[in-house]
Amino acid sequence: MSRAHPLIGLTTYARNADNRYSLPAEYLDAVRRAGGTALLVAPGEPRWEQVLEVVDAFILTGGGDIDPDRYGGRRGDSNYAMDNERDYFELELARRVVGMELPTLGICRGAQILNVAHGGTLIEHLPDEVGEAVAHRAPPREPTAHAVRAMPGSLVARVVGAEVFDAASWHHQAVRRVAHGFVPSAVAPDGTVEALEMPGHPWLLAVQWHPELTAATDPAQQRLFDALVEKVRSG
Repeated sequence: MSRAHPLIGLTTYARNADNRYSLPAEYLDAVRRAGGTALLVAPGEPRWEQVLEVVDAFILTGGGDIDPDRYGGRRGDSNYAMDNERDYFELELARRVVGMELPTLGICRGAQILNVAHGGTLIEHLPDEVGEAVAHRAPPREPTAHAVRAMPGSLVARVVGAEVFDAASWHHQAVRRVAHGFVPSAVAPDGTVEALEMPGHPWLLAVQWHPELTAATDPAQQRLFDALVEKVRSG
């Protein structure tokens, strides 16, 4: 029997300098508006497999960079907030949620984690390769908005309800080589991959932008969370 309020697992940020785990409240607000119940799961949780036995869906959240060593990339001065414990934890988690066919939403870093976990690679610093005609974040490291174009008929287009829309962007890395089994389903005006999907998976969507930042005022972005919860309810 499905729950009236599906239990949605969400990864948290890495342990910080104050020895605390955290996650911006916007993620939880969006899940709650969708009718879900949020369960935060911190890096290093030794019993994370038990968590997957009880949650109905999972959201891999945003945050700092994945260590380029994880995908054979190059380290540079642009790298920030890398954390080995979080990388290891989330890469294992990403492999498992796909294998379990658990409804999953990846957001920014979460989208990159899904790609790297399944053999994909990343562009280490977008301005070095695509220039700065499209700002994917504002200086020094702040969110900004840009247009996104979804592929006709894609899951992301169906969920958002449009093929072209504005989204809150907050990243300097993005997908380079798409992992086996995934397909790109949205791009920015400069060609940067903005969404990945997995044909054959019951419901998996990875978006490079941050829908939680504008979901309270933008119904199109809230629908990403609504659709995840509804997928659980409908089976």
